Amino acid sequence: MRLEELFARHREELFRYVARYTGDADLAEDVVQDVFVRLAEKPPRSDREIRGWLYRVATTIAIDSLRGTKRRLSLVQQRPADVPIADPAPDPAETAEREDLRRRVRAALAELNDKDRAVLLMREEGFAHREIAEAVGTTTKSVGTMIARALDKLAQRLDLDGEVAG
Repeated sequence: MRLEELFARHREELFRYVARYTGDADLAEDVVQDVFVRLAEKPPRSDREIRGWLYRVATTIAIDSLRGTKRRLSLVQQRPADVPIADPAPDPAETAEREDLRRRVRAALAELNDKDRAVLLMREEGFAHREIAEAVGTTTKSVGTMIARALDKLAQRLDLDGEVAG
């Protein structure tokens, strides 16, 4: 399959996954672009592996980017007086509750380990257990258990008190 076709087919879902994984749409755009550059430079051996390969590479790039962001934030916190202050973002009342929920979910996802976060977000994107297993490096049989445990951890972090998360 040609690169343009793969981009058209997978770009949007990959962007959603990375945006949810990182909580940052701008970073997600950069990660998706980098994934397709890597695909052009060194594609997987077969087309059967392409979707899992895209997500595996995206997850790796996202993790590396988040680590870099944490390092930069640490440096900024050491010298807060040197940081320029921007205008505050508008906070319309009708979006306040939705934004709070997004923040809570992003924070809860960020508290999960990398594999749990990837499994949940890939499940949300409609991946088959076989594809999830391939992307995170486990067996197909263990994916259901991994998803259940990750959902339990997410529910605990969101303090859902027995409600079903997902």
